[in-house]
Amino acid sequence: MTIGRRDLLGIAAATAAAGAVPRWAAAQPAGAALELESLADGLYLVSGAGANIVVAAADEAVLLVDGGLAEHSAELTRLLDARLPGRRIDLLFNTNWRPEHTGANERLGAAGTRIMAHENTKLWLGGDFYVEWENRRYHPRPAAALPDVTFYTSGRLEFGGETVEYRYLPRAHTDGDICVFFPRRNVLVASDLLAVGRYPVPDYATGGWIGGFEDATRALLESTDAETRIVPAAGGVCGRMELQAQLTLLSAVRERVADAFRHGMSFADFVASAPTREFDAERGDSGRFLALVYKGAWAHIRELGGVI
Repeated sequence: MTIGRRDLLGIAAATAAAGAVPRWAAAQPAGAALELESLADGLYLVSGAGANIVVAAADEAVLLVDGGLAEHSAELTRLLDARLPGRRIDLLFNTNWRPEHTGANERLGAAGTRIMAHENTKLWLGGDFYVEWENRRYHPRPAAALPDVTFYTSGRLEFGGETVEYRYLPRAHTDGDICVFFPRRNVLVASDLLAVGRYPVPDYATGGWIGGFEDATRALLESTDAETRIVPAAGGVCGRMELQAQLTLLSAVRERVADAFRHGMSFADFVASAPTREFDAERGDSGRFLALVYKGAWAHIRELGGVI
C-alpha cells in the first residue's frame, strides 16, 4: 500500500486548517504573567510560560521539569529568585524537544544549570529539520541550550535527599518523551504525554505515533494510583481519570485507523468516517489529530496488524 498524492494534499489541508500555531502550545497565552502555586511540600507549579513547569526546591538548590518558552525565561528566573531566594537552579529536565519546554535552555545552560534529557531530545535540539505538518523548519540550538546529561532508558537520581525518577516512554508524542515522578509527594509530571480537554499530538515528524502514545498512556496508568497527582503540559493538575480517558480515545482511534487501512480508505474517507465522533464534544476540533494519526501510522503499518 502507498499513500497517494490526494491523501497527502488532504493531510496538508487538514493541518493547515487547524492553524499555524499548535493548539497545545497556545494553551497558555504568551502575554500572561507567570504564576507559582504550591503542589506539595517543596514542590511548585509555574503556569503561564507556554507549558507547565514543575519546581522542586531543596535547601540550596532548585530542580525544574521543563522551562517554558524562551520569551519567559528571564521572568521565570526572576520569579524563582523572588519566591525561592538563595537557591541556584541546579538541574533542568527537558521532557521533549519542543520550544515550549526547552525555551529556557539557553539562559539556564549559560548560567551553569545542568540540562538533562533523553538522547533523542538532544539530537533534535542540535538538528536542522523540517516539521511538515507545521510547515516549519527548526535550526540547531546554541551549544549552551543542548542537554549535557543524556540517557537512553529510565533511571533515578537523588535531589535534596530524595529520589526523583525519570521514565522514558518511546515513540508517543516524540521519540524522546520522558515523564518525571516525585515518589514521596506522589506527583507525576506527564508533560505532553497527557492531553486534557484537547487532542494529543502524536508528532510523526519527530518519531511519535498513535500506537506508541497508546502504549505510553497504558504504562502511565500502570505506574500510578488513585492518589497520584498528574501534571500535564497544559491545564491544571489532574489524576488517573484523565489518563484512562486518553487511553480510551487512543485505543479506539488506533483501531479505526487500522480498519481504514484494511479497507483501503483515503484520508478523506477516514475523516468522513468520523473516527473521533464520541470525543469531539470534549476535545474540540480533531482535524490536526486525525492528520497526524493517519500519516504517522503509515510508518508502523505492520504493527497495526491485519493490514498487510
